[in-house]
Amino acid sequence: MVEQPSFGRRLKAMRLERGLSQAALVGSGMSTGYLSRLESGTRPPTPQVIAYLAERLGVSAADFEESQGRSTSLARALANAASAPADEAIAELADALKATPQEDHALRWQALLMLADFERRRSDHDAELRLLKDLVQLSGQVDQPELELRARTRLARCLRVLGRLEESMRYAAEALQIAEERHLSPADTGAALLAMVSASAEAGRLPEAQEYADRVCRLLPDLPGTMPVEALWAASTVRVRQGDGAAALDYLQQAINALDSGTDVVLWFRLRLAAASLSLQLTPPEVAHARKLLKEAEAAVDIIGIELHRLELLVVQAHLAFQEGQMAEVRELCDRLDGHDEQLSFRDRSRLQMLRNQLLIVEGHTEEGLRNLQELALNARKALNLDLAAEIWRTASEALTRLHETKHD
Repeated sequence: MVEQPSFGRRLKAMRLERGLSQAALVGSGMSTGYLSRLESGTRPPTPQVIAYLAERLGVSAADFEESQGRSTSLARALANAASAPADEAIAELADALKATPQEDHALRWQALLMLADFERRRSDHDAELRLLKDLVQLSGQVDQPELELRARTRLARCLRVLGRLEESMRYAAEALQIAEERHLSPADTGAALLAMVSASAEAGRLPEAQEYADRVCRLLPDLPGTMPVEALWAASTVRVRQGDGAAALDYLQQAINALDSGTDVVLWFRLRLAAASLSLQLTPPEVAHARKLLKEAEAAVDIIGIELHRLELLVVQAHLAFQEGQMAEVRELCDRLDGHDEQLSFRDRSRLQMLRNQLLIVEGHTEEGLRNLQELALNARKALNLDLAAEIWRTASEALTRLHETKHD
């Protein structure tokens, strides 16, 4: 027998999936008011009503009867994956999600988010992107603005990692609009603002990025958990893009001081990695400070156990070795990173390629290195990553200057 409210949820899901209004579904055989009560779960269906609606939807009555069992299957897989997110549990969750295409939207939303998180940890950003796009589409059917916002902020972040900045800014802007129109919590508003800061700063739209960074910093007293630390990091990112490395490093140091490793070891690690990378980009580079931060980060990477973070650490260690003139070590680290570029973000991947070509120039392959740097800068510009393009051009210019000075020594 069918039961409410599961029948109503399933009925509404099938109607929406077919793009039908309530009036189009009921036709002349039922009132829209009665259908509305069925969908809300306040009126139990009779066998005659089930048969009529099944015919109108082109399904069998059994599709309604199986709803509760399938939903329970998805809920069970979700609980299993949440309590023990091993590969087998995640695979079971993916299978359960495919087997319940018309089930409870809130359960499906949670399952999609968990699967997207899993792909992000595996650094499979293309798979993460597909899941997050499904999440955004599903959010419109859940009728909960918080979930619509969170799906968009996650998608904006993923797109930024992939270097698709225009799309990232669009979804971040949609998230912020939802927060403002629906007067959502400081946490949700802050998350949308952080997504806007990251995307607009990466795209070189610095006045906008500064405005959003200022807004999120004004929310600091009301932000929960680690969000104040993330807000300080966002403010640092804007300062970097504005060319104020000292102020950016100061923001990062505030963030580092505000976070205990026991609170979020991954964020603790990433802050040190970001500060070390920034220290090496200053003029002159703060090599000793970078070395200290990387030593701290190295101690945490084994605890985290995520391959992507190991790779990110290797990238910054390679940049440090280059600044120290340890070219053999640079070559060894770059060789260890071969074949792993796609797991890195667009920015990290570009900076690694920049370093490889600097090394080519040092090793005497000047024309090849400069040609590759030029192509790399053009690709960054096409991706609207203007400050990255400028950094690559500056690197090429500095390499030529060093080469010229070497020839005249």
